[in-house]
Amino acid sequence: MTGGGSSTRRPAAVARSRGRPSEASEPDPGARRAAAAAAQRRGRGNPGPLRLMDVRPRTLAYFVVASFALVSVTFVVYTGGWWEEVEGEGAATLRKVMRSVTPLPAPRMMDLPQFQNNHKESLYWGTYRPNVYLGIRARTPLSLIAGLMWIGLKNGQYFLRHVCQDSDELRTFGWTAHNGRDYGRQVLVDHGLFLTTSFLKEKGESSGYGGDWAVRLDANNERSGLSDAEESTTHLFFYIADETGNPITMGSYEPSSRGSVLLASGLHEEIGGWELYLRSEDNLEIHRAGFKSMSMHNLSDLVQQAVATNAMQSGNLNLPDITEDSSNIMVYQVSIKSPAQIDIVFLSGSASKSPVIEERISKLTGPMLSDRLETKQKEFEERYDQIFNVNNKVDSKELSVGRAALSSLLGGVGYFYGQSKIALPKGFTQKNGDKYISYWPAALYTAVPSRSFFPRGFLWDEGFHQRWDVHISMDIIGHWLDLLNSDGWIPREQILGAEALSKVPEEFVLQYPSNGNPPTLFLAIRDLASGIHAQQFSDEEAEKISSFLERAYIRLNAWFQWFNSTQSGKYEGTFYWHGRDNITTKELNPKTLTSGLDDYPRASHPNDEERHVDLRCWMLLATNCICSIAEFLKMDSALEKDYYKMSNQLSDFGTLNKLHLDDTIGAYFDYGNHTEKVRMRWFDVKDNNNMRREFLRGTLQAPQLQLVPHVGYVSLFPFMMGTIPPESWVLEKQLNLISNTSILWTDYGLRSLSRTSSIYMKRNTEHDPPYWRGAIWINMNYMVLSALHHYAHKDGPYSGRAKELYDKLRSNLIRNIVQNYDATGFFWENYDQKDKGKGKGARSFTGWTSLIVLIMAESYPTLHR
Repeated sequence: MTGGGSSTRRPAAVARSRGRPSEASEPDPGARRAAAAAAQRRGRGNPGPLRLMDVRPRTLAYFVVASFALVSVTFVVYTGGWWEEVEGEGAATLRKVMRSVTPLPAPRMMDLPQFQNNHKESLYWGTYRPNVYLGIRARTPLSLIAGLMWIGLKNGQYFLRHVCQDSDELRTFGWTAHNGRDYGRQVLVDHGLFLTTSFLKEKGESSGYGGDWAVRLDANNERSGLSDAEESTTHLFFYIADETGNPITMGSYEPSSRGSVLLASGLHEEIGGWELYLRSEDNLEIHRAGFKSMSMHNLSDLVQQAVATNAMQSGNLNLPDITEDSSNIMVYQVSIKSPAQIDIVFLSGSASKSPVIEERISKLTGPMLSDRLETKQKEFEERYDQIFNVNNKVDSKELSVGRAALSSLLGGVGYFYGQSKIALPKGFTQKNGDKYISYWPAALYTAVPSRSFFPRGFLWDEGFHQRWDVHISMDIIGHWLDLLNSDGWIPREQILGAEALSKVPEEFVLQYPSNGNPPTLFLAIRDLASGIHAQQFSDEEAEKISSFLERAYIRLNAWFQWFNSTQSGKYEGTFYWHGRDNITTKELNPKTLTSGLDDYPRASHPNDEERHVDLRCWMLLATNCICSIAEFLKMDSALEKDYYKMSNQLSDFGTLNKLHLDDTIGAYFDYGNHTEKVRMRWFDVKDNNNMRREFLRGTLQAPQLQLVPHVGYVSLFPFMMGTIPPESWVLEKQLNLISNTSILWTDYGLRSLSRTSSIYMKRNTEHDPPYWRGAIWINMNYMVLSALHHYAHKDGPYSGRAKELYDKLRSNLIRNIVQNYDATGFFWENYDQKDKGKGKGARSFTGWTSLIVLIMAESYPTLHR
């Protein structure tokens, strides 16, 4: 969901926090946000208003973006390029580089039989383009894609809506129902326009591979009572495009009152012939345009330029009814007077002369579609109640918000295909000037943290995204584990394919193979293992989970060994997040972006003496998980014995306290070279005989090795992981820290950093406001609730206190998130600890904020193997 990743997660940014590697520097976060905003202004994701008066008449061909091909660069190409020219130490470095883009030599997770045949086909089609308001594609590298656009009116200007972005200022958008497989219902409110999109997928006897699907569009407009005819007309655009470049045949575009209209047809290698139909009982006006382009991420630009040009030439806000030769993109503009309802149906494996075509269309349009959607909605609600069993735990409003949270998460699951860009070591550049080398081409099926700000995969977020459908969970986790390279590293931010790249400025795309990210996937994987032990799954599910864990074991071992070898501390059994900038004077406290907690304060002067208590706890989670799998699989080799030994060492309470505990207040702290006497202030700096002012850090007292005295989320990690014995006095101290309103407790959730911290709510640079320095984050509050629930059910002197705090914290979190959703229509990235719990950061943040569902259900991860 957030935190680590590759660029600071704030509403002003499109890219997310990216750790600073020791061997290569990265752009300043302030520059990152400025570049992101500039990229949007240039049209990357935000085409801006339809400037009807500024467009000079030109042919549509002028506006078609040139095609591009994503070239897979193989190992042979690299080694034949500049590899042979480097010798000695440089050659050793490049061998390491090549390992970073070489897949782990192990059987692929997605080659397991359980991910083939019916499972694979059942998930073929879906709403797998979360970056657009409604986007459909197949889980295949080169797919047919479909989607919705519309023209919005704001302040007298027309805007084309397509890509999810907060600058559109929609009152709300998000899925209110979605089962992750074949049904979803979404509500969008764009000023006076109310849109409901429904998605349904079915496999019939005559269907081709993957089945058929339908989209229902319901439109209502508050402007329908206005006298201006243009303002009372709603312009919707539905498109279908073939990423393979295969031409699409244009059908009729004249609306028919007698039934369905064939809009388009074509052929695709995986599904055979296909046809797209439209049906509506309302009066429609349809226009069209066809384009030949491979740049699917520029669809908004193509449509906007076509409409604007035609408006200049004809005075009408319409597509020009022109198609280019061999068009592989077809766009249909449907102009309606609201209220109106439109059904669009896609038939696979079809041939227009087949006698069953009309029957298939009827099943997915009109009254029969209404019945199917109603049935699917009831099934979704029943399954939600069955899985989470919250009817006796929350009221009706909370129940509705919980369903919306889960649905928004599932509706944010996407399929991506492409190559990550891996940064070359400092001083190395390819002959063409590139400072990166490409990962192998790979697919990723994953939930995204935010459809508008982070519509791509983030490694540490994904561990918090599971718990609805065990088969989908294994599919998602399997895709992530297949991204392990030969060293056991996974790029933590997955920017795969042109659509994902279009949301991230190029200078922030590179991934650094020295940078880690919290291995939260172990949370979900351990729950699979413990669920089998507890007999929570059916026999069929248990068998598939067993096969999954057996296949995953070698990959999890490689992942763990990467952490153990690259993130270890100076002394045995210690760990720290590598990659902090140890020379910067531009940050109040050098960030630890790799930890996922970004600007949470660590030692003021980074060096190899550091010990990070949160990473130690993540390593304990990983060893416990691997031990649990080994027990289940009855594995007893020397490797397993080493894991048991390390698990015992990391869980040793005395060693933990010796390394990280402050005995006086009972808080766990990092350790490192630190001073509290640092300040940001303006300095006059001489530069080539010119003086300029810079906002720099001043160190007023020499740092020394010590515990880093900042109470916050990091201080609670041993508590979150259930490491503290239930009878220990330390547990009482931890409960005191949690409940103290001057430290962490608020009426809206636990703040990330104590009010007593010298860095509480302090900016890190001139342009870098506080992020994890006070705000309330749901993922960490969920982990604290998990621990409180654990200790409330353990015999000990503090179980009653733990139960009391658990009830209060759970109630506060539910109330605040529900109130914010009710008031704003959105789930938020984090919540303000000072301004009455108001949502802040990225809105429409439906990644780990959807944990509110599990909080309502009181469903928590297993804390022990």
